[in-house]
Amino acid sequence: MFCDQCQETLANEGCTRKGVCGKTDDVADLQDLMIHCLRGLSYFQVLKREKGKPDREANRQMLEVLFATITNANFDRTRMIFFINRTIEIRDRLRKELEDEGTKFTDLPDHASWSYRNEQQALEKAKEVGVLSMENVDIRSLSTLLLYGMKGMAAYADHALTLDHEDEKIFSFMNRGLLAYRDPDASIDTLLPLVMECGEIGVVTMSLLDEANTSRYGVPTPHKVKLGVRKNPGILISGHELKDLEELLEQTKGSGIDVYTHGEMLPANYYPFFERYDNLVGNYGGSWWHQTKDFETFNGPVLLTTNCLVPPLPLYKGRVYTTATVGFEGVPHIQDRKPGEMKDFSGIIEHAKRCAPPTEIESGEIVGGFNHRTLWDLKDKVMEAVGSGKIKKFIVMAGCDGRHRSREYYSDFASALPKDTVILTAGCAKYRYNKIIKDDIDGIPRVIDAGQCNDSFSLVAFALKLADHLGVGVNDLPIGYNIAWYEQKAVLVLLALLYLGVKNIHLGPTLPAFVSPNVLNILIDKFGIGGTASVEEDVAEMMA
Repeated sequence: MFCDQCQETLANEGCTRKGVCGKTDDVADLQDLMIHCLRGLSYFQVLKREKGKPDREANRQMLEVLFATITNANFDRTRMIFFINRTIEIRDRLRKELEDEGTKFTDLPDHASWSYRNEQQALEKAKEVGVLSMENVDIRSLSTLLLYGMKGMAAYADHALTLDHEDEKIFSFMNRGLLAYRDPDASIDTLLPLVMECGEIGVVTMSLLDEANTSRYGVPTPHKVKLGVRKNPGILISGHELKDLEELLEQTKGSGIDVYTHGEMLPANYYPFFERYDNLVGNYGGSWWHQTKDFETFNGPVLLTTNCLVPPLPLYKGRVYTTATVGFEGVPHIQDRKPGEMKDFSGIIEHAKRCAPPTEIESGEIVGGFNHRTLWDLKDKVMEAVGSGKIKKFIVMAGCDGRHRSREYYSDFASALPKDTVILTAGCAKYRYNKIIKDDIDGIPRVIDAGQCNDSFSLVAFALKLADHLGVGVNDLPIGYNIAWYEQKAVLVLLALLYLGVKNIHLGPTLPAFVSPNVLNILIDKFGIGGTASVEEDVAEMMA
């Protein structure tokens, strides 16, 4: 295996025996093969689209397969084989439909024709189509930057599709991007525009998801979220999928079972829709990597709705359930909903009834819920505070949390910022400081939380509207960017920021291993992107 897609990749070079995330070598190889098969599906889907007949099942398959390859999403070898078989099945159906309409195929590329008879053949093929099959380091760097951005895009597009929101522009780009990945004729001149287009379509995707979430659940508003527990048994729900939370709350209503959010599900508490459920208690625990402690003390069952799964420890593995793209061998998987029906959560609900209530690990409240629409309503108050000098600078600290000790930098950086600064955040990076910094400036919280990682869109949308309102460029605003990344959704957010023209972003705690020195120089020259230094140096630079 070789995998370098996350920030924790071994020695910041690449995992070669087993993923730091816990992914085994065969699963990693099969995920590379899944991408190869998706390229074949894309080959025929592009032709279908040219005829005005893009296949909806193929679109859905592309999202699901890419999403399943994101870090900490699916560790299940059996599920990987299923994805490969299903992708080949759809690919071959598309080919037959085109042939039936008169299209003749000769000399098809390998990804459009390859098949296999047994798993050993699949594993052998996987070793031929991985990242290292691209020998040119710069081509490999741009190709993987494009692929990892599309993996993040697939996650956000999948959430939107769950709420019946889709955009053909997204599917069209992803098919073209998959064909460009590992294209033997690819060059820096052909790949760099595609990487920038990935940022552009990333903005489209996050905007679509924002519309999907707010049209269904209302515009998030500032909320105080409880951190304590009640005396009822509970279910802890983690991940990003709001519809799973909705259906779980509906099925536990009146059952005596409480529901708590964890990790990236925290921002669900900000949506008006969920106020109707008195069995939604609040948030329990911290970011994704704290689950090895949080899941143990919670005592009840835990539902993983999207990526962010750490291989479960024996102490609580028997209480973990997965759904959608998430998977782990030996863990019960709740099947997808049938058309017009809810998912069936009866099994996890009955399990909860046999469990003790959660053990309280903290108390108090945290505040969040600043969607770009809500922020815009506060613009006059914000500009008044800036004009009077009460707020000197906004620092965007969106992105991911992670296990490395180097992540303590973000807690220290946030704590070292002057009292006349405001942190704009989204994603699980906020857990490094949202329980530490609780003061405000004339009623404006010093940590303004827009929500999940995809809600980083809200922070940029607000900045762009404010810049337009003031008649200045986005880089002329008193905003600095100190972004933490971990996985592929953060890669898409970064590309979206670059597309929107944001410059001088600090990215850490380490720069991506898959970015070659030459490609990094391009990003530095064009966008001023750079890494982190010491807390003292970075605070001084941000405040200058």
